Amino acid sequence: MQVAIPPGGEEAARRFYVDGLGLTEVEKPAPLRGRGGLWLRAYDDSGGVAAEIHLGVESPYHPARKAHPALLLGSRDHLDEVAARLGRLGFDVDGTERHTFPGHERVHTFDAHGNRIELLAPV
Repeated sequence: MQVAIPPGGEEAARRFYVDGLGLTEVEKPAPLRGRGGLWLRAYDDSGGVAAEIHLGVESPYHPARKAHPALLLGSRDHLDEVAARLGRLGFDVDGTERHTFPGHERVHTFDAHGNRIELLAPV
């Protein structure tokens, strides 16, 4: 999946996606590096790729306030841990819809550039 960021927004994005969500930054292929942005991965317990997000530079930039990626976490404890870490880093975490998706608990947050991100875990 791809999420847009503004020109020069890589460091702020790293704070949210790497420091906050715990994703791993991976090197972009050489022909794409000059475009800016970041590639990020989540790995499962066996080391397999569980998710990949590409942060691409857009100009002019407009954050996605409604459309959003949803990242499935392994447990409610993991959801609580990530939500707390994001809060400590200064990101707003909205739990008002936590119990509105049957079989899951979820929260919404916004990355450093205002893009909406959903985090959910099975119950």
